[in-house]
Amino acid sequence: MAAPMSECRRRLESMDPSVLPGGAAPYGNFPDYSHFHPPEGRVRLLPPALLSQLFPNQHRRPLLGLDVGCNSGELSIALYRHLLGLQDNRSSPEGSMAETDLRLLCCDIDNELIERAKQRSPFPASVSYVTLDIMDPNTREPLLHSYLSKFGHSTFDICFCMSVTMWIHLNHGDSGLVTFLSCLASKCTYLLVEPQPWKCYRAAARRLRKLGRNDFDHFRSLTITGDMAEKITEILTKDCAMELVCCFGSTNWDRRLLLFKSSRLNTCGD
Repeated sequence: MAAPMSECRRRLESMDPSVLPGGAAPYGNFPDYSHFHPPEGRVRLLPPALLSQLFPNQHRRPLLGLDVGCNSGELSIALYRHLLGLQDNRSSPEGSMAETDLRLLCCDIDNELIERAKQRSPFPASVSYVTLDIMDPNTREPLLHSYLSKFGHSTFDICFCMSVTMWIHLNHGDSGLVTFLSCLASKCTYLLVEPQPWKCYRAAARRLRKLGRNDFDHFRSLTITGDMAEKITEILTKDCAMELVCCFGSTNWDRRLLLFKSSRLNTCGD
């Protein structure tokens, strides 16, 4: 006999890390986030040959990627493996058939998650983790500049922003979201974004209230609302000199993967 609808809803909510103790994580820094939104749900949407399609003449130098809001690193590693065609049982890219030298700089605001990512990383030489508040330019700019300078670059080849935009928006308001997207657009040739839909905003605010926490400072004053994938596309294309290249589809949790290209930078790098 099927469970009543209320019971089904209760079971689903019990699987959501954000309703567990500590789940009010105001910046999306949930522990064990990947257990609830597995990396495979995203990477399966991306072509395995994506890097060679985007950068067909990049064998002379490493490709640089920036992963913003990497949590404890599971998705970063899954992206790295997938884009280089590495099997799960590979512990390093040496000896693989991948011709591309990909270096990832992964950042998150939560130091505990970053430390966990460092301890678990199977690719310490190629995938780096750093604690960073991406909205703090006094910390962000020297850190990113220092990393890029090591490779003689001024920008990243590709940036990943996976389920981060909502947390920036809730904590920094409409202007903060625009500033964030403008910043990313200025830092990379390609930008892969997974925006949270508006229903996730309402759910995040509701969870805070259930836990007796104050509401997000900006939630009730936001004017950029509705179809957030559409709104973010509009900001990036109209205000940030980017063009939409492709939508790779939606995850099982109803989030689209959108790839943008900078119209200010050429894809041949620096």
